[in-house]
Amino acid sequence: MSPASLVDIKLHVRFKLSALWTALMFCYIYGDYFGLYVPGKLQGMLDGDGPVGPVSEATLVGTALLLAVPGLMVFLSLLLPPRLCRWLNIGLGVFYAAVMLLTMPGAWWFYVALGVIEVALSLLIVAYAWRWPRA
Repeated sequence: MSPASLVDIKLHVRFKLSALWTALMFCYIYGDYFGLYVPGKLQGMLDGDGPVGPVSEATLVGTALLLAVPGLMVFLSLLLPPRLCRWLNIGLGVFYAAVMLLTMPGAWWFYVALGVIEVALSLLIVAYAWRWPRA
């Protein structure tokens, strides 16, 4: 008796992109959360040290926008017109891969591990968007 074949569905590239942005966001959140356990991190936060220097409204707004974009792309990958969606995914995927590569040197191993995963996810976003099916 042969095992039954499993039925699978073909996912549109939009769903794949949305799922990749979701996975990327989870890695960002875990990296930031685990970063709180690095000795001295919380004290630094209490002393006014932020992710890109001294804490100010401007640095926090910039950081918030930097981190909001991937979250928005979860939804926008499903909503935007195809051409705009494709190019945004390519551009933002390359941008966020570069951001991770620039922030990984000298980091703790947990951050580097998540960073490698984030770079891979970002490059998968670029690859799927680049190979967006044509009519």
